[in-house]
Amino acid sequence: MTVPLAASIVDLLLGLKLGASDKAARDRWSLEGVTWKSEQDGAIEVGARQFEAIALRLASGALTLEIDRIAVRELVGQLRTDAGALHLSALEAAEAELSGVRLQGPLTVPPQLLAAWQALRSADEAVTPSTAADAWCLGPLDAADGTIRGEIADAHLLFDADVTVPIRQGHIDFNDATVEHVGPDSRMGVSRLGLYVDAPNGRSYLYQFASAPLAGVEFERRGALLSPWVSERGKLHLKTFAETMLRQSAGGQGHGLTEQARLLLGRTALSGEVQLSDGLFAVPGLHVRLEGRAEGRNAVVMRSDALGQGLTVEMAALSAGKALVDWRGAQLACDKITARLKLQLRVEGQQLRFVLEIENCKVVGARVDLRPHRDARNA
Repeated sequence: MTVPLAASIVDLLLGLKLGASDKAARDRWSLEGVTWKSEQDGAIEVGARQFEAIALRLASGALTLEIDRIAVRELVGQLRTDAGALHLSALEAAEAELSGVRLQGPLTVPPQLLAAWQALRSADEAVTPSTAADAWCLGPLDAADGTIRGEIADAHLLFDADVTVPIRQGHIDFNDATVEHVGPDSRMGVSRLGLYVDAPNGRSYLYQFASAPLAGVEFERRGALLSPWVSERGKLHLKTFAETMLRQSAGGQGHGLTEQARLLLGRTALSGEVQLSDGLFAVPGLHVRLEGRAEGRNAVVMRSDALGQGLTVEMAALSAGKALVDWRGAQLACDKITARLKLQLRVEGQQLRFVLEIENCKVVGARVDLRPHRDARNA
């Protein structure tokens, strides 16, 4: 099979523009052990013992995907006739390895996520509690451990400060959070109005809630006998709190970040490490179960010189199983995936762009289904 023919097939199947990732190099393709046979139901099964490609570049609109190398073993596809033309209906592979993967482009909300949000916001759409629970699940936060640190430079609205927020077993206890600066230190906490900072010059809210009580929150408590002093600063259970906030945002509820908080975050340098726990991560269109905490996998490192300019997130050892993705009418799944990830978010003018780099990626039991199927939540 020649390269032009292979490129034409990919163009037809995926609707992508194909070329070499390096103009000085040529993309190379190879197929070994090709098989072809007809099934009793009229389908045609096409297989290959191994497929390998080097120096690929694929583009779809503003998105570009570059792959230094991809090797797929025990590849099997099904072709079916529809209106007199052959179409790929399913694809399976025992194993795939990828290196030098780089996906970049403008950061936009996926159509599936927008559709889910619109459904939740529609007054005519009946959303049961079980449906809402299935749409958002942040299981890896349930027993997460780590520390988030922020350095607010030249924060003339309040103060220059070093902020430290520990995360223990999936909880943030604001009694343990510190806000250090010149003069008496400030304290963070959570009240029924929102997340706040008590500074020497008074209380300022960073995030305001739409309503209280809010799931996943233990609000601050005052001292005895109507004391004005706060005895407990409050706690957040990250998994429950984050899921609730996502649903409220999807429903058009919530005041969100205050203008003062936005200005502060724009001048805040961030760093932190969080060890995620095993569990299901699910949003509309994506289900994946993280695993391997006992071996130190799925630890997240974050850093930013200024959040107003961008953020970098790295996972040295992603390990997940039973992944399922709905994308453009196709359903992609695998039994297990391991990789090293690096995600960069950059502010360029009025636009937010992303660069996702993947190394040492191994996928086991990969499947692509292009036939009509149920929503990923019910699969």
